[in-house]
Amino acid sequence: KLLENKRDIPVRLWVAPPTKMDQKQLTEEGHYGTLGVAGARIEQPGCSLCMGNQAQVREGATVMSTSTRNFPNRLGKNTNVYLGSAELAAICSRLGKIPTREEYLENMGIIDKNSDNIYRYMNFNEIQDFQEVADSVEL
Repeated sequence: KLLENKRDIPVRLWVAPPTKMDQKQLTEEGHYGTLGVAGARIEQPGCSLCMGNQAQVREGATVMSTSTRNFPNRLGKNTNVYLGSAELAAICSRLGKIPTREEYLENMGIIDKNSDNIYRYMNFNEIQDFQEVADSVEL
């Protein structure tokens, strides 16, 4: 929601969905289009960027990552990599920097207004496609 109708955001944004299921959902809901308009680079699903296997940033760059790992030179030589939530990464992408407390709270207000839609996938048992598959499994 933070990047809707945004063009040429002030950062390089790389998105790597964790699974093909997530990629499918993002595509079906039009989020890939939103990310594309904003200028995001979309990677193949899986743990590519997590370990710095695919992409490297310029030397000395500062990176906000949603990865679970951080170690020296993970994403490039002499990089400053900060780990944060998906929400914080989206805010950083929108602003082009790590937000102040006030900027963070202002942008979280946008997320909070859309929280029913944004966080509905935390309950897989409530997603129709998953319910149908689960109901078809014989025990």
